[in-house]
Amino acid sequence: MRNTVLSYLLLPLFVGLSFSLSAAPAAPASSVSVMAQVNSQAQAQSVKLDLNTADAVTLQSQLVGIGKAKAEAIVAYRTEHGNFTSVDELLEIKGIGNALLERNRDKLTVN
Repeated sequence: MRNTVLSYLLLPLFVGLSFSLSAAPAAPASSVSVMAQVNSQAQAQSVKLDLNTADAVTLQSQLVGIGKAKAEAIVAYRTEHGNFTSVDELLEIKGIGNALLERNRDKLTVN
């Protein structure tokens, strides 16, 4: 009976120890991949989107608060009025206000 009790007590201890030992080496590799993902996101954020060359799909996916209708309105405005001369010109488009412009200002450029 003592052997049975010991096996019930020691089995979880050894199983827990084996899980912790097998999981320990994986931690540095996963932290490296997380750091690589953070670096790639930082690089993607540092590249600015050119209002004069971006299509509606790109505008919609890269900008905060810009859906399909607003992205198409930006492209239509550019087609009708010519290239943007400044990022502030987005305020001329219906549905784009100061708050929306300020949320996206650091992501945009005009070349």
